[in-house]
Amino acid sequence: MHRRVRFLQINSVAGSGSTGRIVSAIGRVAQERGHDILVAYGRGECKEEHCIRVGNGIDIWLHGVKSVLGDAHGLGSRRATLKLTEALDRIRPDVIGLHNIHGYYLNYPVLFDYLSTSGIPVVWTLHDCWPFTGHCSYFDRFDCQKWRSECSQCPMTGYYPKSIVDKSTRNFRLKKAAFRALKELVIVTPSHWLKRIVEKSFLGGFPIQVIHNGVDLDVFSPRTRSKSENVVLGVANTWDDRKGLEDFIKLRRILPLSFRIVLVGVSKLQKQFLPAGIEGILRTESLTELVSWYQKATVFVNPTYSDNFPTTNIEALACGVPVTTYDTGGSPEALDDLTGRVISLGNAEGLADSIISLAHGDRGVTSLRCRARAEKLFNAADRSAEYVDLLESIVGTSGR
Repeated sequence: MHRRVRFLQINSVAGSGSTGRIVSAIGRVAQERGHDILVAYGRGECKEEHCIRVGNGIDIWLHGVKSVLGDAHGLGSRRATLKLTEALDRIRPDVIGLHNIHGYYLNYPVLFDYLSTSGIPVVWTLHDCWPFTGHCSYFDRFDCQKWRSECSQCPMTGYYPKSIVDKSTRNFRLKKAAFRALKELVIVTPSHWLKRIVEKSFLGGFPIQVIHNGVDLDVFSPRTRSKSENVVLGVANTWDDRKGLEDFIKLRRILPLSFRIVLVGVSKLQKQFLPAGIEGILRTESLTELVSWYQKATVFVNPTYSDNFPTTNIEALACGVPVTTYDTGGSPEALDDLTGRVISLGNAEGLADSIISLAHGDRGVTSLRCRARAEKLFNAADRSAEYVDLLESIVGTSGR
């Protein structure tokens, strides 16, 4: 019988988006076990019961300006973060779960200075590569390996978090000093790919555990599809070249017109300029609407050029939809030979061939296999329980 634990999670969003839903799922399991939970967040609305807002919209805007003008992402929001540390001093959580600490809402030197002296054990889930680079959240767009030693002359300043100057060496050194100052830190990666990467970074000296992302199988579930319609679905929080928007435009030229291409998550401007034959659906926070599109899909296509472990892949599997994706990052880890296809990076012809092949297969059998894989490996309740097991073991051995 585990003792009651005060558990606080920190993430850029709470209850929405893929990372927000992960935070919520972990919190639910922790609460079911009798633990006290809190969420500190920076952006949007909190859909949890117990929330602490870090700063406000003005803080985020000012942080964004500082980031663009000075390549200072994570170095703004000082006052807002000091208020957070004051709240942490009052709450005195037994363990803190970090998620995305970037997103223009948090000052990481202030936070980690507090964490390094507080003695509170930390579990940090890395949803991308930003924690160990001098600028970018994904380095593989240019196959940049500078993060292994020290970042400089960053080729990624034009990408999130965009900046008009390059301070990647300074940022790398600040992160290295701040993050390695923690004495009680366990790192969680959602993919084996990212674990291998982190082991080669300045965070490689910390314990690292792989816990795959999960989805709510009661929400993401299959339904009978039309056998006459072929719906090719893409879903992204933000559509850009990293997510493969241009590849869908290529697919429209390659695939027969009998294949209907639908992209969920486009902006109003993107929707306006999508070529004929591609249907754009504006970004939605409605899970019901999102699930309905998965349920209509024949094939889910994820032509991502850099990713950790895309939740969209496992959302599709949970809805009984086979997936085809590029061989990049941890994206292929969601699939096996019975539930999808992995295509060499940038091979739009290969994507088209895999889509046609999957569409012409036995859809009923494939749907059952996809759902079975999601139930076995990506049930949010199971993965969250694994995470809470880790938290409980840390508190049990931390001496606090």
